[in-house]
Amino acid sequence: MAGQASEYHRGDMDIHAQQATFKAVMTGSKWASLVVAVGILFFTLWFCTTAGFGGALVTAIVVAAIGGALLRSRPAPAH
Repeated sequence: MAGQASEYHRGDMDIHAQQATFKAVMTGSKWASLVVAVGILFFTLWFCTTAGFGGALVTAIVVAAIGGALLRSRPAPAH
């Protein structure tokens, strides 16, 4: 008995939409992780140490700036 003909052909599907969605989710995840980490750092230093509001704010801003510099998009390397 012969198998039924299938409309699916391996490797023929356009995956640009999936690639764009994956990139958007990864980008959003990394930036959201930085925001959460900076928020936790800020509130921990503010309420749980003697650093106070000012010390916590300065530290959070410094960490956010370093994290932002490290997480920013870089051009893809040319092969």
